Amino acid sequence: MNNIIDLSKPVAQTLKEHPEVKDILVELGFKPLANPAMLNTVGKITTLKAGSKMTRIPLAKIKQTLEFNGYEVVGDEQ
Repeated sequence: MNNIIDLSKPVAQTLKEHPEVKDILVELGFKPLANPAMLNTVGKITTLKAGSKMTRIPLAKIKQTLEFNGYEVVGDEQ
């Protein structure tokens, strides 16, 4: 299994590759991901990096949480 999550990919693509990450992200504060309509619209163009800014969830916290859950996180270069 590929456990790499790229923060610069659209959220919908990330969840297609790793559907189990959805619950982690919703728990972190990405509440709109629980709504299929939001996921299929905004999620197709918004990256986790951009979503971090919109929701004011620190990117470091997202990265740390994903790594804690066994994922390698890439795409967070400034």
